[in-house]
Amino acid sequence: MVKLWRCEICGDPYVGKSAPDNCPFCGVYKKYIKEVNEAKVNFDVELNERDRANAEKALAVEVSNSAFYFCAAKKTDGDEEKLLFKALGKVEAEHASIWRKILKLNSVPGGDDPCDTDNKKNLENAHARETNAIKFYTKAAAESENERVKEIFIALIEVETDHLILSEEGLK
Repeated sequence: MVKLWRCEICGDPYVGKSAPDNCPFCGVYKKYIKEVNEAKVNFDVELNERDRANAEKALAVEVSNSAFYFCAAKKTDGDEEKLLFKALGKVEAEHASIWRKILKLNSVPGGDDPCDTDNKKNLENAHARETNAIKFYTKAAAESENERVKEIFIALIEVETDHLILSEEGLK
């Protein structure tokens, strides 16, 4: 029987017989996907000064990474890699959307991060971006006094770690 599922991190719904292993929108793990009537989704959180600054930085990171991945999807020199970068661009854009909701912003400024036509250079850039995001999110999660913000940072660390592994595999 088909059910309606909802991701507790990005808030997006999913229709399927069972919860997917990863959110098809933001990539978080299955543990964050619940039947719609059981999902606890809240973007209306009070941010202290540090959490606001970290959320703003996270938004900038995700906008930049999304722009880079979409650029790489158009320019890189490998067909499979074009698809990988396109998928990563969509996930990073969804991460930006999460922070936009937390910050109560109606829109997100566009990013225009350059990429290369050489796949290896793009994978190296991707690896550095994901490494930096993981380091920052780990620090931000530890600093956060808001449980919802901490939960989002922790969930996204898992996704960014998966992205890091994908870039490492491509560099082999």
